[in-house]
Amino acid sequence: MNKKQFFLGIILASLIGGIVALAGASYLSKQNSASNFTEKQESSLVNYLNAEKFTVPDGINFVAAAEMVTPAVVHVKSTVTVSQGQRGADPFEEFFGFRMPDRGGAPREGRSSGSGVIISEDGYIVTNNHVIENATRIDISLEDNSRYSARVIGTDPTTDLALLKIEAEGLPFVKFGNSDQVLVGQWVLAVGNPFDLTSTVTAGIISAKARNIGILRDMENNLQIESFLQTDAVVNPGNSGGALVNLAGELIGINTAIASRTGTFNGYAFAIPTSIVKKVMDDLLEFGTVQRGLLGVQIRDVSPELEEYLGEKLDVARGVYIVDVNEGSGGEEAGLKKGDIIIGVDGAETFNVAKLQEMVARKRPGDKVDVRYLRKGKEQNTTAMLKNISGDTKIVRKEAPKRFNFAGVVFEDVKADVKNRLKIQGGAAIISIDNDSWKKSGAKVGFIITSVIGSDGRFRISNAEDMSMVLSDNQGEEVVVLGVYPNGQEYYFEVKIE
Repeated sequence: MNKKQFFLGIILASLIGGIVALAGASYLSKQNSASNFTEKQESSLVNYLNAEKFTVPDGINFVAAAEMVTPAVVHVKSTVTVSQGQRGADPFEEFFGFRMPDRGGAPREGRSSGSGVIISEDGYIVTNNHVIENATRIDISLEDNSRYSARVIGTDPTTDLALLKIEAEGLPFVKFGNSDQVLVGQWVLAVGNPFDLTSTVTAGIISAKARNIGILRDMENNLQIESFLQTDAVVNPGNSGGALVNLAGELIGINTAIASRTGTFNGYAFAIPTSIVKKVMDDLLEFGTVQRGLLGVQIRDVSPELEEYLGEKLDVARGVYIVDVNEGSGGEEAGLKKGDIIIGVDGAETFNVAKLQEMVARKRPGDKVDVRYLRKGKEQNTTAMLKNISGDTKIVRKEAPKRFNFAGVVFEDVKADVKNRLKIQGGAAIISIDNDSWKKSGAKVGFIITSVIGSDGRFRISNAEDMSMVLSDNQGEEVVVLGVYPNGQEYYFEVKIE
């Protein structure tokens, strides 16, 4: 090898070594760069979230809605009569089947607690029926600690709603929003008084719509309506009757129930949508009772279980299957038949029973609904006129019960739903007591008098007028008053009529 070849070899080796070194450096640089990018990305994201310049977008700011709604959500405290338990035998009790006052088993007053929402500046409040059911007195506390006594305007057990009234003006109130426009995944706030902790606000999202969870069972004539908004906002005992609002501070639902095996929040809560709330409140205010329009069909959700029960494959995976059509109903007159599958009402899809019931529940007898349905796989449309439970389109007005005042004790006719629930033919309910003799005797507000025993025998009480007449005929005498409390506890007491 001559010198020329030797130097060329060295130069060539140097070039090859340089190329290898550059390639290695480039590779390591890329690896470090990738690693550094990840670190920078994570670091920059954390820094961005913690940076002072970062602000929460207005659309998910809970503060404004909470400030608007909290003053208008009230604490509802109901006084009810409860039984203290068993005691020794009493010959008079064994004969008549009623408890004697001032003994271990005598009824006493208990308290229940919930929430309510002021919906007008002059003191109308919406709450759950179960919050005030059987109450002899209802007390309302506002966020500013103002206290009021409320009276019941009307109740609707089939939707678990009640309308109350307090005598006040210029109150803060929550405006109604449109629950139809609520979307799954939308932020909402729940406002109420859980565990007697007043003015509590929790946040969550709408998890689902048109949920039927079967809590309103055994309603008369099977008229219960369950089409709940489901949310993961924390709701606990005491939140019942409180507000579910959107971030504009608009009422979209009344919190009613939780899904729980422990009695406390376990992930999901349920609210009555304002599409139902507003209609029920309007009816109670105008008529004293809810006007329920009925399509007159017996229905079930389309499901694999239904197909198995029917022994046939249906044309769709979702919808409301008509099991039967009531004779003379609006559904029959509209041409609906057993086996039809309803998939829409008034332009809204009704893929389950809950949604169909919700759409129909917004209407009154005499209103018409457009029904979209499938018959043997073919889509058809019809218009049905809704009827009431009596089979006609008349509006039912609830007359105010008659009241009579005797010596400072005010009696009222027993309401029909109370008579049905207690399985009594009639009676006179004590509304107020301004008489020391009656108070000392053990008489309490809410007690329903069903009969009176005087010197001339036993008199059955059908209404408040009967009670007034019997007392007038027995003035100056001591009588035994028998009856029942709203919780079903039978009782009696003795009082001298003066």
